[in-house]
Amino acid sequence: MKKAKIFYFTLQDEQTKEEKLEWFANTKFENIPFGYITPDEKGNWINQTDNDFDELLPLLNKEVKAGKSQAAIFQLFSSGVQTKRDEWVYDFSQDTLIEKIKYLVEVYEERLKHQTKRELDIKWDGDLTRYLESKIHKFFEKSKIVKSLYRPYTKEYLYFDKHFNARTFQLQNIFPYSNVKNSLVWIKAGSDVPFFCLITNCIPDLLPQGGSQCLPLYRYDENGNRIDNITDWGLTQFQTHYNDSSITKEDIFHYTYAVLHNPAYRKKYELNLKREFPQLPFYNNFFQWVQWGKKLMHLHLNYETIKPYNLTRTDATTNKQPKAKLKADKEKGYIDLDGITFLQGIPAIAWDYKLGNRSALEWILDQYKEKKPKDPTIAKLFNTYRFADYKEHVIDLLQRVCTVSVKTMGIIGQMPDE
Repeated sequence: MKKAKIFYFTLQDEQTKEEKLEWFANTKFENIPFGYITPDEKGNWINQTDNDFDELLPLLNKEVKAGKSQAAIFQLFSSGVQTKRDEWVYDFSQDTLIEKIKYLVEVYEERLKHQTKRELDIKWDGDLTRYLESKIHKFFEKSKIVKSLYRPYTKEYLYFDKHFNARTFQLQNIFPYSNVKNSLVWIKAGSDVPFFCLITNCIPDLLPQGGSQCLPLYRYDENGNRIDNITDWGLTQFQTHYNDSSITKEDIFHYTYAVLHNPAYRKKYELNLKREFPQLPFYNNFFQWVQWGKKLMHLHLNYETIKPYNLTRTDATTNKQPKAKLKADKEKGYIDLDGITFLQGIPAIAWDYKLGNRSALEWILDQYKEKKPKDPTIAKLFNTYRFADYKEHVIDLLQRVCTVSVKTMGIIGQMPDE
């Protein structure tokens, strides 16, 4: 079979739909100025890249994960947790989460024993139905409640359970028990959403629109023994390239975090990162990148205790009932929390620290809004979230993340334009 020939033509993006339709209506097919395209080795025939991405060091590889190869920097990687019932197993309130899980268990056990169905049912899926058919009993375990990074700079309580979470992937080998100490680089790549990464020391969510991957510093075996997750192969590549045997695996972890924040790296490999996992270049001044990575990790891991930015808080005197708004005016540098309380003096550079399409501050504003639950049972029985209960916490969080944002931009502003 002969390979297909690809001919391609596009009109200007600035043209309206009507203008494009009119052009095609008035242009004969044989007069369309098609260009001939040769696909690259990976089958891409538009938005092709012209860079050295394939020559860089792979961060992760499925063959390495399976133990069939060593040729990647990280041995184990995992998607974030995919619960398929977020409204049931996540909550800002631990008490509310306990109530929801107890109800979840109660209804599940009723169906298991009596095959009855409540009017206010739980959210079933194929996996949970199979557990029911296999007669797997469930009971509430408080030890399974852990803190999770649900969205950037937004932590919630999570009931981490392999039966009530549809997919936990390899997270049990990263956080095998609740008080385990580990750090992982949480990345979003391979989608149209702009690339981002964030360090965390707790279980992260899968994230919508393409999912996420986690690159841990350590992994744990079935006996709970901690193992370095950066491969010996990866260590050898760095020590050999820089001719320095003092380089450690933790240095490589910090170096990786810095490089993935480098604006020049993200710009150069923008198209690659929409399709593939990141790969690492060897930059000059290795230990300078290590120091940048350490500073960024300290800021991003400890954002809840970083010194708050000195924003001006204004509380209006009014008889109106406050209503959650959480809206920002970037140009004027203020946030309207509820029509009564305003935070002012947000520096313009703070909005430039983005994770995907949103700045860190905007992620917080979005997650703390009052939203009607989609699940009818949750809406009926457990719709207890009120912004007013978290208002002071959110104000404190915004001030601290403002500091994090400004300092993050200061660090990445020092990185060379390579």
